[in-house]
Amino acid sequence: MHLINPVMEKKTPSHYSWCRIKIFWWALLAVVFCGSGTAAWAFTSADADAIFDAHAKVFYRTKDGGAFYRKNSGSNQPADFWTEAEQLEMVLDAYQRSANPQRLGMFTNLFHGFIAEHGRTWERNPFNDDIMWTVIALTRAHLLTGNPEFLAVAKTNFDLCYNRSASTNLGGGLWWKQGVRSKNACVNGPGSIAAFLMGKCTGKAEYFNIATNLFLWERTNLFDAATGQIFDSIRENGRVARFSLTYNQGTFVGAANLLGYTNEARLAALYTMKNLCHDGYLPPGGENGDSGGFNGIGVRWIAQFMKDRGEQATFESWLQKNAEAAWQARRASDNLSWCHWPQPTPDGPRYSWGCSSAVVMMQVARPTETVRSDPK
Repeated sequence: MHLINPVMEKKTPSHYSWCRIKIFWWALLAVVFCGSGTAAWAFTSADADAIFDAHAKVFYRTKDGGAFYRKNSGSNQPADFWTEAEQLEMVLDAYQRSANPQRLGMFTNLFHGFIAEHGRTWERNPFNDDIMWTVIALTRAHLLTGNPEFLAVAKTNFDLCYNRSASTNLGGGLWWKQGVRSKNACVNGPGSIAAFLMGKCTGKAEYFNIATNLFLWERTNLFDAATGQIFDSIRENGRVARFSLTYNQGTFVGAANLLGYTNEARLAALYTMKNLCHDGYLPPGGENGDSGGFNGIGVRWIAQFMKDRGEQATFESWLQKNAEAAWQARRASDNLSWCHWPQPTPDGPRYSWGCSSAVVMMQVARPTETVRSDPK
């Protein structure tokens, strides 16, 4: 419905001309002083370095020849098992973008710190997804460096985890946690990726077969082929938890892409972009909880799919919008950016995991500028 203002009907043509002139000049001033939408939100490769370095300055600590990420900025408690593993992946993301060898040195230090804290075998950890996340980090590192220790630890723990979690119940797949009769996307997507990377590291066909079987099980049981939605989990009684999370979408995309199921990968990536975002922005997560780094995991694998399959026209502007928002949301005091962009990062203690999504986001999205055009 269009409502007519009776007062405006009495305005003269000259009045409308003057209004148009004022509107033009206000628009011009907005462009001059605020910049266009692209310029105001642009970020460079140097900015991606800056946000990684800011995170490291606050959270990265060395100890006894190793290193760890602090759980939060107010204590020296290490991050939890799986969030530490995923921040190891964050370091690899930074290396793959920058080729800075210092990043690999950080990774090696973090690996030694992780082993010092958790040991070389992780049978005491009942969470099978925790182990698969760490295997992904170590196999990625081995493929980048050729370090045999990374592969040895990864292989031992992949085999341990797969042997205890794989079953024929519900047609296959991995149990999420020892003693819990639930098969979840958060272990089967990462399990497929870990198996595929293990196959690349070892050249053994058995791992590629495991990767394919786990992916096909997830596609059958937790994937909506009509929409691209990935459901969270299925209980032993067949009941499906039908909510979706960005990291589960991302690992499904990652496994599908690695195995050549590009239609499924694209559909799941589109669902993430169109259905889990608000105004194009990825959903906020809880800083002091599992969800703080979900978006980083999701975009890591969606960005890789985009690059591998030439899907930039579909996904790049969306990824860049989120990277730009993550950068603009940083706080001036230390350049930390939380996981609630585009909202500004507040003062007070922050969590390494909750700040990791912004770091990953800026490593995997292509910068919108090559050189900073205005001082920031």
